[in-house]
Amino acid sequence: MQTIANDIKTGSFHRVYLLYGEESYLKRSYKNQLKEALVRPNDTMNYHYFEGKGINPKSIIDLAETMPFLADFRFILIENSGFFKNSCDELAAYIKDIPETCVFLFVENEIDRRGKLYKAVKQFGYPTELAKQPEKKLIVWLLSLLKKEGKKITEANLHLFLEKTGSDMELITKELEKLICYIYPREVITSEDIETICCEQTTGKIFDMITAISEKRQKKALELYYDLLLLKEPPMRILFLLTRQFHLLMQIKELSAAHCDFTTISKQTNLQTFLIGKYVNQAKHFSSTALRQAVQDCIETEEAVKTGKINDRLGVELLIISYTQTPILH
Repeated sequence: MQTIANDIKTGSFHRVYLLYGEESYLKRSYKNQLKEALVRPNDTMNYHYFEGKGINPKSIIDLAETMPFLADFRFILIENSGFFKNSCDELAAYIKDIPETCVFLFVENEIDRRGKLYKAVKQFGYPTELAKQPEKKLIVWLLSLLKKEGKKITEANLHLFLEKTGSDMELITKELEKLICYIYPREVITSEDIETICCEQTTGKIFDMITAISEKRQKKALELYYDLLLLKEPPMRILFLLTRQFHLLMQIKELSAAHCDFTTISKQTNLQTFLIGKYVNQAKHFSSTALRQAVQDCIETEEAVKTGKINDRLGVELLIISYTQTPILH
C-alpha cells in the first residue's frame, strides 16, 4: 500500500495495478486516489471504466494503444471482471506491452495467483491484497479519524464500538459518522452513546443468541432469530453462522484447555484479541461433547432443509427451541 502512496507522491506510476481482497473500503480508497492522481476532474477523454464479466479484452487494448488527449496518461479502470479467476490470455500477453502513456487498474474480489494474468501483473506491475485489517491497525486508523474530528474515546469504549461494528472498515466509517453527529458538540464518546446509536452486526446477534441458548432463555433466543429475519438474513445463512459459532467455541475451548494465551487463540481463530475474553467465557457454558453435538445438529438440520424434509425458517426455529428446552448443551 505504501508503494501506491509513493507512486502518487512522485508521479512515477506502474503501468498496471491490481487491488484485490475483502476490504472494500481500502479498495475504494486506493482506487479513488489513483484516479485523482492520474485523471483531471471531468476528463472523459482519458478515463475509461469497465465493470463486470463479458468485457472484451480487445476493446481495452485498443484504448490503451491510443495516445492520451492533452494529458500525460490514459487511465483504464476495470472492476470485477473475473479475468483473474477465469483467465484472460490476451490481456496476460499484453501487460508487458502497455505504453508508458497508459495506466491500468484492476479491482477484483477474487483472484487466482496461479493464473497467467496475475503473474504478468506481478512481473510488470503492482498487485496488492487489501485484506481485513488486524486489530492494531484498525485501532490506530480509528483513533486518527476521531482525532481529525476532535473527538475522544476511552480504550474500553473503543473496544465496545468495535464489538458492535466488527472489523469491516466500511461499516466502521458509517457507524462512526452517525456517532459523531449524535454527540455533537460534545467531545467525549460514552458507552451510552455507542449502545444508543451503533447497530450490532449479525455476528453479534448470533453471539447473543447462543448466550441466550446457554441460559435457556428461549424467548430471547427466538426474538434475536426473528430480528435477523426482519433484517432480511436468510434462515440458511443464520444456520451457517450458528454452526460456525459452535465450531469456533469448540476450537476456543480446546485452546483454553491447552493453556493458550489470548494472543495465540486470536491467531488460531482469526478473532480480534479484545474479543477473545467474551468468547472464552461463552465457551465455559458448554462441554466439548455438547459443542460437537451442536455442530452435528446444525449439519443435520441443513441436510433436512436441503432434502425438503422441512422448510428453512421452521428448521432453524425448531433447532433453537430444542436447545432451550433440553439440557443437551450443558
